[in-house]
Order: sequence, then structure tokens, then C-alpha cells
Amino acid sequence: MTKAIPEAAGTPEPEHSEQAEQTTSTGVPETPTQGAESADSRKIADSPGGGGVSDGAWGVWGFVRNTWRGLVSMRTALVLLFLLALASLPGALLPQRSLNPAKITEYRQQHPMLGPVLDRLGFFDVFASPWFAAIYLLLFVSLIGCLGPRTLEYARACRAQPVATPRNLNRLPHHAGAEVDGSPEQAVARVRDQLRGWRTAVREEPDADGRASFTVSAEKGYLREAGNLVFHLALLGLLVGFAAGKLFGYEGQVIVLTGGNQFCNSGILGYDSFRAGALVDGTSLSPFCVKVDTFDAEYLPNGQPEHYRSSIGYQAGADLDAGATGPWRPYQLEVNSPLRVAGDRVYLLGHGYAPTFTVTFPDGTSRTQTVQWRTADQTTMLAEGATKFDRPGLPDDASRRLNQIAVTGLLAPTSSGGKVITSVFPAPLRPEVAVDVLRGDLGLDDGRGQSIFEVPQAQLQSGALTRVARQNLLPGQEIRLNDGTTVRFDRVTQWVGLQISHDPAQDFVLVFAVLILLGLGTSLTIKRRRFWARIRPADPVAESERTVIEIGGLARTDQAGYGEEFARLRTVLLGNGGPEDSDNPRPDGTRDRGGSA
Repeated sequence: MTKAIPEAAGTPEPEHSEQAEQTTSTGVPETPTQGAESADSRKIADSPGGGGVSDGAWGVWGFVRNTWRGLVSMRTALVLLFLLALASLPGALLPQRSLNPAKITEYRQQHPMLGPVLDRLGFFDVFASPWFAAIYLLLFVSLIGCLGPRTLEYARACRAQPVATPRNLNRLPHHAGAEVDGSPEQAVARVRDQLRGWRTAVREEPDADGRASFTVSAEKGYLREAGNLVFHLALLGLLVGFAAGKLFGYEGQVIVLTGGNQFCNSGILGYDSFRAGALVDGTSLSPFCVKVDTFDAEYLPNGQPEHYRSSIGYQAGADLDAGATGPWRPYQLEVNSPLRVAGDRVYLLGHGYAPTFTVTFPDGTSRTQTVQWRTADQTTMLAEGATKFDRPGLPDDASRRLNQIAVTGLLAPTSSGGKVITSVFPAPLRPEVAVDVLRGDLGLDDGRGQSIFEVPQAQLQSGALTRVARQNLLPGQEIRLNDGTTVRFDRVTQWVGLQISHDPAQDFVLVFAVLILLGLGTSLTIKRRRFWARIRPADPVAESERTVIEIGGLARTDQAGYGEEFARLRTVLLGNGGPEDSDNPRPDGTRDRGGSA
């Protein structure tokens, strides 16, 4: 049997009113004494010359202090995070020097006014520019300065007891009261039993007659702030991981012919292009070798590639130390299935074609070379390039330079036929080449580097290199030059483009990325809420032992759901005789509608 307790009119103001309570960011209340002491401390500290400090020194210190407070505020961190995202946009929209320098040249030619300005401002090398590094560093410092105090405050809040029960529970958004059977001790045990999983604190408060009265304070949802801290700490760890990857990582591209040709990661000279981190000198690369056996491509009828697959073998560790007798471990390398070996990742970037030419000189000596040609059209895989030969057996270097041969032109994997050929399909169904044969000085010995895909234009313009033949060739066909030299087109070999990436922080980046999701999910799903109960004996003249229980609840956020939880606790603790909290009138005559504060 229960009896509702009517609201007392003219109840004095609560000493611990939740609405007027000053709290820290973690929910720990700040007592008036603490506030007064901190205010006095600030007043003394802010006074010019306080503590024997000169006005000039205090002005500098005040400026530094205020600047630091502004930098480590959450508002500043959010602004810097937005600026970092905004500063990354040019890196996605404009060509970058580290990825494609040729595109930058083309952009500057198309925009002669804007291109040089963007180049001077670093928009073609965004992620290495000083202004991007400044934003990155400021965000890094802001997060550290912001998370340090918040973590300490949260640690103190986790050790602190729940706040004391407010004097007037009827001022809370959720409240109810009733008389129930049993002693106050039994009521306290029943309340604590229903609050399992909550952090609770029971305080004894004898009433005016000296009878035992109790208050129960409970709080739940501490993991909400923990999720928030985990999210921001993981974001900080993610930034550190990216920075470590840029400092200690490297990335390189290399072209390897099929048919058992190999690439060993022993030094930067084996790469066609190599981009090292700031602390990588290229002398301590992860040792492993890759052997490319075959490459298979599947195309749709319209020529669009459907699947790329390369059968490779690799050696690392003990297999590599065994030398020529070491086994090659097979692996099917695909576009979205990289090989992970020796801490590196080997990606399949693409493929192309390499024609094989055999040059037979008048004295009967011959040279055969297979050199990759550059893909000029990604749709039909039309390729262009140059294959260069030195004539052997000549008595001096001057004679040798005058008789060097270059075979340049176009390679169509599926030729259209006719005098002017082009490729009509990317697969090698009917390969044909249209070549120019050049003879003379190729400039191979002048000490300057040159592209393997073309001959120096300066040699052609000066007459040191002249064209001696032009013809279209199918596999097996040859050209005979005026001095008896023959150039035969033998076959077409495929090559694959591999990218080797080393990032020692990739595992940490993955862990921090998962923690970001977990922390964000925790902070969004868990609700911080409080519950109080005041338990006191009923009228002593009653025949049976009765206890008055008043309860109140408060949600620390505006999320819905606490009303249902409080209603369940009210029903269990007070029974059906307890009035609905949404119908309880406030002292000013208004009624609460069950919302959360």
C-alpha cells in the first residue's frame, strides 16, 4: 500500500539545485568556496606588478597566457581542423609535383597568368608547403593543450562520488514521491538493488527528531566523456601516424617485363621513380625480390578492362638468403590485392607492351633487345617508344657513335591495318608496329641522361642522327637498310607497372582510425544521467512501519530516452501509487511534461 506525498508550498530554494549548479566540463561541481578562491587568485594575479612582477614583464606574460588559452580552446581546434580540410582541397583539385610534374607544365601553359602565381604560393605542392605544415602543427599543439587538462579533469571526476542530493527534488525535470511499506534501511537496499551498474553514494542525514534518514546519489554514463576523449586522442594519434609515415616511409615505381624478369628491392637505383621520406636515405630498404612470370587481362567487348592479374613469385628472409637455391613463393597479384612482404606492399598499377627487335649488322653480328614502350592511349593501349642499339666490333668510339641505330615509332596491340595504323582494341590480338629507323650518334656517351622512350631531338636537329628507313611491320617481318643491316620485329612482350610502398605507421593508423569510430559512437550513443532518492521515516504515529521515498532524475544531455528509464525506476520503487512526474506541479504552478534537461 502506498500513499502519494503532496507538494509542499513555499519550499525554500535548494542548496544543490541542478540548474544553478556550476560544473566543470566533466560534470564535477565547483563549490562556491573554490570559485571564490579562484576568483581571488585571478584578481591577485591580474593586478599589475602583483608578486613583484614589473608592468612590462606582466604585459608579455599576459599576452602569452591569453594566446595559449585561445590556442588550446576547443573552438580553435575546430577552426584549425576546418582549415586543414580546406587547405587539402587544392591538393585534390590541382596537379601535384610529387605525382605528375608534366600535368603542372600543361596547367601553366593553359593558364599563363594564374599558373605561376599558384606555383609561387605552393598550390602545386600543397602537402609540403610551409602554410599547410603550419596549420598541421597548430592543430597538433591545440589538440595536445586541449586534451591534457580534459583528461586530468575526467580522471578526477571518475574518482569523485556522485554529487549530493538536491534539497528540493520537485524542481528537477523528473521527480515523484510516495509512502511505501518497510523501514528506511529496506528502502535503501531496494533502491541500490535497482541501481546496479550506476555509481552510487549513500549518505545518512538524520532528521530533526534524530531518526535515520538517507539520501542516495547515483550517476551513469561516464563513458560518454571517455568516448569523447578517445575520439580526440585517436585523432591526435592519427596525425602522428601520418607524420611518421611521411618521415620514415618511401614509395617507388618500377616496370618489370613478364617472362621471369626480376626486381630486387636493394636500392633506389633499381626504381624508375622513387620518392623517399624526409628521414630515408635509400640505403636501408626492406630486402626482397619479385619475379614476374605472366600477366593476364580481361576486357569487355568495348575495350574497357575488367580484370588484371599477374602471376609472380617472391623471396624474402631465409628464402632470399639462400641465394640461387632459394624457393620462389607464388602469388596472384591483382589490382586490389597487394603483396605484403618484408613490411612493404607491392601493388599492381597497370601494364603495357614491349616490342622485341633484332638488328643484324653486315658483318653477321646481331643484337636483340626488348624495351618497354610508353602507353600513349590508355583506351586502346597504343604505345610509343624507342629501342636503341650499339654496333659491336668497331675499332674506335668515334666509328661506333656514327653507326648507332634507334628504332622508334608506334605499337598497336590490335592493329587497324593500312598505311597509317592505329590500335582498335587493347589486347594483343594483331600486333603491328610503324617504325622509323634512325642511324648516327644517339648521344649515349655525352654524360647527360636521356629518356628511354625517345631519342634526343637535338641530335636530330643537328643532323648527327638521320632517318634511314620507315615501314610498318608485323611479327617476323624485317627492314633491310642501305648498308645491308636488317631490323626484324620479333614479337610483343607485356610489362607490368609495380608500386612498392613502405609505411611503418600503417598499423597504428588503422588502430587509431578504428578508435576514432569507437570513440565517436560511444560519445553519441551513451547518455549522461543522474538519479537521486531521499528516504525518511513516515509519521511515527502510524500503526505499521512506513517510509517516505522522494526520487528525482536529470539527464545531462537533451537526448530522449531518460524519461522511460525514470518511469521504470519510479514504478519499481514507488509502485502504481506514485504520481506521474509529468503531472507534478512546480512551486510556481507550472507542470513538467517529462522532457530532459
